[in-house]
Amino acid sequence: MADRETTTMLIIALILVIIYTFAPCSGANVKIGVPENYDGIFPWYLAKLRNLPGNYTELTVTGDDEGIFGVDAQFLYALKPLDREKQPSYSLQVSFRTSEHRQSFTVEVCVIDKNDNVPTFIGESMRGSVQLGLLKGIPFMQVDARDRDDRNTAHAELRFSLMEQTPRIPSSQMFFISSITGEVSLTEEGASTLDPEMCGRYKLFVMVKDMAGKANAFFTNGIVTVEVTGNTWASPDPVRLQENLPGPYPIPISQVKWSGSQAEYSLEGEFPEMLFTISREGVIYLNAPLDRETQDQFQISIVVERPDGREIAKPVELRVMVGDANDNRPTFPQAQYHTVVKELAARGTEILTVQAADNDDPKTDNVRIFYRLVGQIPESPRALFRVDRDSGVISVQADSMEGTAPQYTLTITAEDAKGLNSSCTLVVTVQDENNNPPVFSQHEYGPFHIPEDALVGTTVTAVLAGDADVRGGDSWQVDYRLESGNEEEVFTFVTDKQTNEVSLILSKVLDFERESEYILVLSAQNPVALVRGRYGPASTATVSIYVDDVNEGPILSQSHYEVTVREGEEPGRVIATIRGYDPDSHPIRYSLQGDTKKYFSIGKYSGELKTVQALDREENSTYTMEVIAVDGRNSSLSASTLVTVQILDVNDNSPVLVGDYSWKYLCTPRWEDQALVLASRDSDGPQHGGRLNFSLRSDATVRRNWKLTPINGEVDADLVNTVNPRQAVLVKVKTNTHTNLSLNIPYLAPEVYTVPFTISDSSSPPRSTFINLPVTVCPCNVRGNCKMAAKQLQGMPTIQSAVGILLGTFAVIGPVYCIAFNVSRLL
Repeated sequence: MADRETTTMLIIALILVIIYTFAPCSGANVKIGVPENYDGIFPWYLAKLRNLPGNYTELTVTGDDEGIFGVDAQFLYALKPLDREKQPSYSLQVSFRTSEHRQSFTVEVCVIDKNDNVPTFIGESMRGSVQLGLLKGIPFMQVDARDRDDRNTAHAELRFSLMEQTPRIPSSQMFFISSITGEVSLTEEGASTLDPEMCGRYKLFVMVKDMAGKANAFFTNGIVTVEVTGNTWASPDPVRLQENLPGPYPIPISQVKWSGSQAEYSLEGEFPEMLFTISREGVIYLNAPLDRETQDQFQISIVVERPDGREIAKPVELRVMVGDANDNRPTFPQAQYHTVVKELAARGTEILTVQAADNDDPKTDNVRIFYRLVGQIPESPRALFRVDRDSGVISVQADSMEGTAPQYTLTITAEDAKGLNSSCTLVVTVQDENNNPPVFSQHEYGPFHIPEDALVGTTVTAVLAGDADVRGGDSWQVDYRLESGNEEEVFTFVTDKQTNEVSLILSKVLDFERESEYILVLSAQNPVALVRGRYGPASTATVSIYVDDVNEGPILSQSHYEVTVREGEEPGRVIATIRGYDPDSHPIRYSLQGDTKKYFSIGKYSGELKTVQALDREENSTYTMEVIAVDGRNSSLSASTLVTVQILDVNDNSPVLVGDYSWKYLCTPRWEDQALVLASRDSDGPQHGGRLNFSLRSDATVRRNWKLTPINGEVDADLVNTVNPRQAVLVKVKTNTHTNLSLNIPYLAPEVYTVPFTISDSSSPPRSTFINLPVTVCPCNVRGNCKMAAKQLQGMPTIQSAVGILLGTFAVIGPVYCIAFNVSRLL
């Protein structure tokens, strides 16, 4: 018993914790939640009233007509279970007395729901009908159920499911039910195979569960009866409407009807907005006149939808055909045409065909068109052209177009059977034909005089051959040719295409002494062939031109002379002769310009160029001067030419050694690859001094101790200025001016040696120079530096004496420093 009471108190404490943490009620001083259907020990203590002061008396509770609640020692209790479905909340008044007066406050008790009710179907929602043609997923009925538990909790959260369908034809899965809303719709198979003749009624076994369909939920089964009905939803018959109906509008033209649930209709298709509309009853209206020429038929899709906008069934089609009325005038594709007729065209020549179009129905007589020529500008002469009434072919009516105006504008109308018409204009250009040849106004022109020094491009004269054809056309244009007298092409001509005038122009320099008179035969023709007639003597003329003599300046045979002379040549030798002549056979005088040092002279009348003194190539290898040739009778007439004199090299210089080698040395014992690079120079040109040869004196000791190695080709010499390989400098040396001098034996006593050798050039016979080169040989340290000189100058200390003096000094002052250091430590 004690254990049971303990358990009861624990349950009460747990409930109190729940009560104080869950407060769904509002609007009270104290709010508590109490679960329904409590089956524990009574009285059932619900909560401690915390609002009471410490000195209260006469504590009571009111507002409970059934006497369920009471209060004891600040605790609110209940005497029996609560039922939320009977009463979901209680409003209690708790009153008490203090030392001063009586007070009260409100306690709101909210009954907390428990899942203690089974969901039930609402009977009237268990029958429905489905229409043939309904689309997949469109609800046609809704199954409804209710649960008495709290709708704000999962206890009343219902879920529907379809358990079975009978009969299972033509498919076992014809229907679908929404688990949340209970809406029943067709599946894909149901929408495509539903047939009232095969099965007109179905029974659907459905289930509803609370607790959102969880495993521990309450459930109820039910049977839904579905009737399958036919439908009037089908495409209406095609409609034929005449264009331009007089109205009044709107005009009803057809009607559709969805026989099932409530539906709304709309129209879709390629037509102007609001041309066709549909009413809520499915009546289709035409709201404006139709124009067959704009659109001769319409394919209208009629859409049926639920009020929420979901499409119920597939759209049906309405075809509207538009009948024709003769309401269009024939029109030409362009307002103006242009064509050309030749002036010699024969009667009946077709020049153009015009075609008008009528937008009326081509299957009717509304499109038959007749053509007429109603105007011609200029009007005279009449009857030049005609137009065929049926075909629109325009042709020449006159016997000839010769002598008519150059252009005519015709007005042509097109008219249908109703008299509707339109017009266009045709601009006819009469094309000139070449029936007139060009003719010169005179048979001979000239003579014309022109000086022989006239500039190329000078106009000699201008002549004209006139043409009677229409100005500016190909038949009027003239092509000129020089038939004879211009075989050397001294003259050319330029034609002015605007006037047909031809200008004779000088194209080469004239020479009176060679040719003093020219007789040119000039012909004129059209660029296109003559249609009638032929070219005769009047289309040819001669032009006489006389050349007037003018004094001309001298002419030199060459514009540039190049002369070669050996250096050291004796003065006075003729090195070149300048040739010139005067077209007028006048004498020529020659002179030099640019020879500032007066090394050359030229014969005044002979043109012989001579040297005045011996030339040295090493001083200057090239001389350039100008020779002036002047007319002997008119000094203002002259000509000039350049003369370039190249001085040929002679081996007149010996090679010499270049560079300072007094500071360089060779190490002993011999260092591998160590050598002195000796450089030489020859002032002569490459032919004589380009390749130099080095050779030691023919002495056994010299040849035993020393070696000269030619440097062949352009090589890298990295020991030019130092014997230390780490400090080597990469130097490019030429093969023909350098050689390597090195020790020929492993060891040579340190000393300054005199090495005798000869430098010879490559000429035949060669020129040579004998050299005695002092070369220092000394011992070297590991870095390649010379440790001592081979010989010392008088009075200069040697390295050994300097080292001895330094060691002697240290021997004297060393003990002194040691004694001083020890004394300082003792102190």
